[in-house]
This record gives sequence, C-alpha cells and structure tokens, in this order.
Amino acid sequence: MNETLVNPTVAVESASASRPQPTLTIRPASGWAALNLHEIWSFRDLLLSLAGRDLKIRYKQTALGVLWVVLQPLLAAGVFSFVFGAVAGLSSDGVPYLVFSFAGLLGWNFFSNVLGKVSSCLVGNAHLISKVFFPRLVLPISGLGSCVVDFVVGLALMVVLMGCYRIVPTGSVLWFPVAVLVLIALAMGVGLWLAALMVSYRDVSYILPVLMNILLYASPVAYSVAVVPAKLRWVYLLNPLTPPLEAMRSGLLGKPFGDPGALGISALVAVAMLVFGLYAFKRMERKFADVI
Repeated sequence: MNETLVNPTVAVESASASRPQPTLTIRPASGWAALNLHEIWSFRDLLLSLAGRDLKIRYKQTALGVLWVVLQPLLAAGVFSFVFGAVAGLSSDGVPYLVFSFAGLLGWNFFSNVLGKVSSCLVGNAHLISKVFFPRLVLPISGLGSCVVDFVVGLALMVVLMGCYRIVPTGSVLWFPVAVLVLIALAMGVGLWLAALMVSYRDVSYILPVLMNILLYASPVAYSVAVVPAKLRWVYLLNPLTPPLEAMRSGLLGKPFGDPGALGISALVAVAMLVFGLYAFKRMERKFADVI
C-alpha cells in the first residue's frame, strides 16, 4: 500500500483559505450615539496631560509670566476708565470707573479666552489628530484649564481692588456663579462649532478676531446698559452676553441685578448653543484627520 504523507501545516492553511474569513467594518457613529462621554473619561489621563502642557507653555519664556494675566485687563480697564469715564463722562453706578470696567473685563476676558482656545484647538493640534486616535472632544475640554486659571487670578485681583475701594458684595453675588456657567456654555457652544469649521475653512481664524473686537464694544463691558438710550436698549438685550456680564458685575460690586428673566433667556440660548456646537463638532469629527 502506498501512503501519501501530508504536511499538517499545509493542510490547515488550505482549510483556512477555503473557509470565508470574517470581516470587521468600522463605521462612524451617527446622531447622539457619537457623543460618548464614557470614552472621554477613558482618556482622562490624556486630557489632564494636555491641560497641564497648556499651562506650562502658556507663559513660557516670558519675563513677567503669569503677571500678564493681571496686567492685561488692568491696563485695558485703565484705558476704558480714561475714555469712557474721564472723556465721555459715562456713569459707573457710583463706583470708581477702574473697578467698574475691570469687573466687566473679568467676564469678557473669560468668555473671549475660552472661545479662542476652543475654536483653535483642532488646528493647533493637527499633528496629534492626523497620527493618534483619541476622542477629539478631549482637545476643547483640555483648553478650559488654563482659561479657568486665568479667570481665578483675575478674580483675585478683583477682590483686592474691591478691598482697596471698600466695596462689599451683597446678596446679588449669588448671580455670579450663574453668570459664569452661562458664559462657559456660550463660549463652548460657539467655539466647538467654529473649531469644526476652521478645519476646512481657515478664514475663520482671520474673521473671528475682527468679530470679537466688534462684539467687545457691542457688549456692556466698559459701560452699563443703563446708559444706552431706551430706544436702542432692546438691541443690546438681543446679545446673549449682556445679561451674564451685567449679572457678574452687579454681583461683584454689590449692586442689585434687576433682570433675572433676561439672564434666564441667555441661559436657554447658551444651552441651545452648547447642544448645537456639540452636534456640529461630532458630526464633522469623522473628516478631521483627512482634511486637517
């Protein structure tokens, strides 16, 4: 009897080749299924690392370092005090114009810093997006860290100014945390949408500073809404930044805040903008690595 020797390895490979191989198809999630907060929590170490890196390099190789957080709004408040207080003679609700304008700048700078940091987070980290997989939402969230630190430093200086001028907060200070949350929601919502747009249209990075300069003077930062003519005041109330900025200043300076309804409307607008920003960001996320 003739026996044929069969190599078992070849036999196994032949059997494997004849069998259909399973395939795995990866498709991007759609709708709200793409907003996976658990996945972001899984990458919390990366989030903390990026936030720490941002804090370390923010004022690296600068002579004054973190003092710029104090000097920039203080100098701007001094300019506003001269232009709007001394030259234009606008009312400051009975408090020194320097403190009045600095209180307005405290909220404005926080909003502006968060919006700028979030809107540029994707383009600024293009090398990471194109090479490493991680939830892209980690980038805008990590940028909040340095903005909060700057805000706390500015708030500490505000407390010092209040002590120097003997300004004591009243019960209206309870509006302060509400105003901060509204500003964060507004800045994050708009910033997420602009960040997604900036990946495909770099024009956004040139248009945004111009719009922010216009919005600065169209918001009650260096002046109060009370000095605006009554026939134009409704235009300012259309600006969702107006109520939180007014509420924050009233809370810090011990003045009554008389329009909580407008703040509630701004809060609803802020939540709507945050939801829209998250949806737009997650919907366009699948194209970031290819386009950036």
